[in-house]
Amino acid sequence: MTRYSRVFRSFLISYIIILIIPSLAGYMSYRTAITVTQSLSIENSVTQLQKSKEILERRMSEVEGFTRQLAINQDLNVLMNENPTAENQANVFGIWKMMKDVLSFGQTNDFLQHFFVYLHNYNVILTPGSAYFRPEHYYDSYHYADMPFENWKSEVLEKTHRSEILPLRPFMNNKTDTSVITYMQSLPLDSFNDSSPAVVVVIIDQKLITSLLSGVTERYNGWVHITDTSGQTIGIGGIEEEEAAELAADAEFEEDKQSQFYKDDLVITIKSSVNGWTYQAGIPREVLMENANKIKYITWSVTGAALLIGLIVGFLLSYRNSAPINRIIGVMKEQFGQEGQAAPNEYDFLHGNIAKMIKNNTRLESELHRQAPLIRDAFLKRLLVGEFQTREEIIAAAVQSNAGLNGNTGYVGILQVNGYSLMESVEILNELNAARLILKQALNDSQSAIRMTDIGSDKIVFLFAFPDKATAIQMGKDEIAKTLLHVSRQVFMEYRISVTAVLGDLFESVTEVSQSFEQAKQTLEYASHLNKKEICWFEEMRQDSATYYYPLEMETRLISTIRAGELEETKRHLQAIFAQNTEQRELSFEMKIQLIGEMKGTLLKLLDQKTFSEWERLEALKTRIIDIQVTESYESIHHEMIAISEMLCELIQSKKNDSHVRMVEQIKAYIGTAYQDSALTLYRVAEQVERPEKYISQLFKEVTGMNLSDYLEKIRMDHAARLLRENDRTIDDIAAQSGYNSSHSFRRAFKRVTGVSPSVFRQSIEDE
Repeated sequence: MTRYSRVFRSFLISYIIILIIPSLAGYMSYRTAITVTQSLSIENSVTQLQKSKEILERRMSEVEGFTRQLAINQDLNVLMNENPTAENQANVFGIWKMMKDVLSFGQTNDFLQHFFVYLHNYNVILTPGSAYFRPEHYYDSYHYADMPFENWKSEVLEKTHRSEILPLRPFMNNKTDTSVITYMQSLPLDSFNDSSPAVVVVIIDQKLITSLLSGVTERYNGWVHITDTSGQTIGIGGIEEEEAAELAADAEFEEDKQSQFYKDDLVITIKSSVNGWTYQAGIPREVLMENANKIKYITWSVTGAALLIGLIVGFLLSYRNSAPINRIIGVMKEQFGQEGQAAPNEYDFLHGNIAKMIKNNTRLESELHRQAPLIRDAFLKRLLVGEFQTREEIIAAAVQSNAGLNGNTGYVGILQVNGYSLMESVEILNELNAARLILKQALNDSQSAIRMTDIGSDKIVFLFAFPDKATAIQMGKDEIAKTLLHVSRQVFMEYRISVTAVLGDLFESVTEVSQSFEQAKQTLEYASHLNKKEICWFEEMRQDSATYYYPLEMETRLISTIRAGELEETKRHLQAIFAQNTEQRELSFEMKIQLIGEMKGTLLKLLDQKTFSEWERLEALKTRIIDIQVTESYESIHHEMIAISEMLCELIQSKKNDSHVRMVEQIKAYIGTAYQDSALTLYRVAEQVERPEKYISQLFKEVTGMNLSDYLEKIRMDHAARLLRENDRTIDDIAAQSGYNSSHSFRRAFKRVTGVSPSVFRQSIEDE
């Protein structure tokens, strides 16, 4: 513990400081919980009250709509306009029919359960199901407790009303005391006299109104109070009239504030924009704080438990984390030659050495960035001259140089600055350098995915790539022609630079880029000969049939692909050779003899190499190559050479597989002798077999189907299982003999591989 004491104390103090934060966080959580709970309760209450208000307004609107429906009722209009005579005192049938009609209105809205229509000319009151030919008969059962009959008759029945509402007042409803509000509307709607032919009166029980606000009163055990524009009560629940009046008269209460605390209640106030009514709801403070108190208890309980557990974990982590830092310091001192020197501060020592490593890494990264354009240019030049043997090699080099082509098919072209042929003075070279820079910038500004490099002082090679062959054929040529035409005209108009653009045929694979480049060079010679100034394609060039097409680089590429065992690329090269000499040329018989002889010679040169020297079918294959007859058709010769290439590629792949298997066996043998060394790494294995780390990692995975690290772990676990069965060593000893630094890491690895811990595994062996 002495060696780690300073680091240990630093960790422990840090953890203790961090553990203080939960205490503060608990208090802040408590305060936040109160605020949030209150806000949510206020918001829910406002929403509940707002919804109740909207429902009440909608019901009142339906009541008003009901009166409008009565206003257009033909039967009612007939009754209102009749003038009873002595012979016909009453239209009994019309009154009876009207009673049946109004009966159905109260079934859609509970606010319309109690209403009547008073006909002034008949002095009759019509209710759903009944007709009172004398109003005092109706008054006997239904009347306001504080309004005598004469006042009721003059104020309600005989007065003209325009959507008037009587505020809440006591009412006798068939010998039952209640409180109601009253909606009154004279008919017809445009009545302006002191008396009207008819009056519709809707009596709405307060219980129906307060039931719409039961969400506030029942859920929060609160109260509600609704007043009209003059402050008279429309509906009330959970509070007495005196208390509501005291609240309204209190100067400390702000009527225009939506939510505020008054005494022990949260009071919410909403005013209706439809009828001017004021809705108030009160929620007790203890109801709001109920959830907050629960959160308070949970918060402090969790905080206390977290502090206790945190102190224990902090002590363990301080010890655990201080040990690796000390080991890192020891390794650094050993690597940097500072072993035995006492560091005044471990963190300063680490900081200084890591800063030095980062500085060196930054310098290396900066140098790599500086060299990146050169690396990309070198990759493109190698690709153009056909130095790569396989497609995988091209892809790997492209990834390494960050110079992807954005596609596998496309065209290679050359831009030549006109007027500088065979002129190589210093001034001319400077002008050409400037012209090339202008052309490159113009190509980059054309928004096309172009890769380019220089060849010679007056030429730029560019490469257009597309995602697939169909795109390259359908849109590629038009896009390229449009881009090159625009660039050539732009540089001529702005800088008076005249250029010639030529392009080879379409390459269908990245391995054919060099072939397209050679075609572009031939096209450039053709364009220079005919003095063509703008764009010239290889397919437009008149082919010379006097000789065959089989250049040295094509032969080299064919040999390389066969030696690499790449059958598909080999077929592609053979197809290109025969296409050039049969589709684009018409060879004489003598030229055909020479071409086939050259290709037979290429295959024979391959068989003379050491790779095929011990092959038992060597002589038979040589005879088969020699027996290829020039008199056969090109198609037959083509098929025969593909068949021979398949045999050669299969042999190469077989030798590769044998070589790979031998390499993997060598790796396994080395791991089998060194697995007990805890410092055994992929680097050590690669060093032993003299191959790169990535190479052996990928090779081992391809041959065995298992990662090298997983194989090493399996070997160690098999050895550990054998030692556990012997039952004469401790877990710590077995961990050390199996190549693990600590028993903890060994236990985790053993359980991950076998599914059980080492002790359980040993116990199961003993039980058996």
